[in-house]
Amino acid sequence: MKVLVTGTAGFIGFHVVQQLLARGEEVVGVDQVNDYYDVRLKYDRLRETGIDPDLLSGTQPVQSRSFPGYRFYRINLEERDVVMHLFEQERPDRVIHLAAQAGVRYSLTRPEAYLDSNIYGFLSVLEACRRHPVDHLVYASSSSVYGLNKSMPFSEYSSVDHPVSLYAATKKSNEMMAHTYSYLFGIPTTGLRFFTVYGPWGRPDMALFLFTENILAGAPIDVFNYGNMERDFTYVDDIVKGVIAVSSLPPGPSELWDAVNPDPATSSAPYRILNIGNSKPVKLMDFIRALEKNLGKEAILHKMPMQPGDVPATWADTSALKHLTGYQPDTPVDKGIQRFVEWYRRYYNK
Repeated sequence: MKVLVTGTAGFIGFHVVQQLLARGEEVVGVDQVNDYYDVRLKYDRLRETGIDPDLLSGTQPVQSRSFPGYRFYRINLEERDVVMHLFEQERPDRVIHLAAQAGVRYSLTRPEAYLDSNIYGFLSVLEACRRHPVDHLVYASSSSVYGLNKSMPFSEYSSVDHPVSLYAATKKSNEMMAHTYSYLFGIPTTGLRFFTVYGPWGRPDMALFLFTENILAGAPIDVFNYGNMERDFTYVDDIVKGVIAVSSLPPGPSELWDAVNPDPATSSAPYRILNIGNSKPVKLMDFIRALEKNLGKEAILHKMPMQPGDVPATWADTSALKHLTGYQPDTPVDKGIQRFVEWYRRYYNK
């Protein structure tokens, strides 16, 4: 199979590429490599898969020096003609679309970035899949879509009509856009609602990274909602196994579809929505204590009110994903944090 993966200089996309290559798949990587956070980390992720950042110019592919079956394109997905040409040239069998403008808090100050990347960029991918049909389009949604919904664990069959951030609104929009293209053009699509993903090579704007940096520096860490938060922390390797397993199982129209009582997670079109998380929410303070243990240093807590756009808790019901693929995360939080800290100390020489 030839798999086109977007966002391959990013956190999850980088790990997806590594596992696909380990399985012997042919992979085409795509990323804009923007400066939302330190591009040096993105370049180093590319180097880990044999891509030389010094060779990135224009929209020509760079061949991996480590993997004959991997090449990378630096492309802005908002440039629809360029994306269409890429699909025409590569003709991928499957697409795993992970590129997006991430971060809830950043959407409060740069809303236009979310429309550009998450809406117009996704439209380019949908149009390319329409013009050059693929076996399956898997794309990243988010647990943020549950918004004001407090019925837990979060189920794909629950309402997601009340987002509390523009980031969440764009992710729900992606799900609706995908359904439209599945219905009109028969494109098999699966939206994966990611819950809090962490691990080596993670994003510097996420809590684990920020906490580690500040604790080692002896600086306070910002603890929102005065520490009364829970997150369904999921180790990145567990997430990636689920993503790849789903990608090989394109949906068809649901045999149980009932237009009188419609199921939000399926359709009469080849469309589905799945949660992907750990199904074991962890209290934020327990997460911090585990990090302190692995760092051998106590955190200075700066407890603050809830940040606008945040939710107090997340908890994934992943029974549908487990039924489909056998998905079963098996990395305890203590072990996942240990692996992150080991990577962080090695990467930053701390």
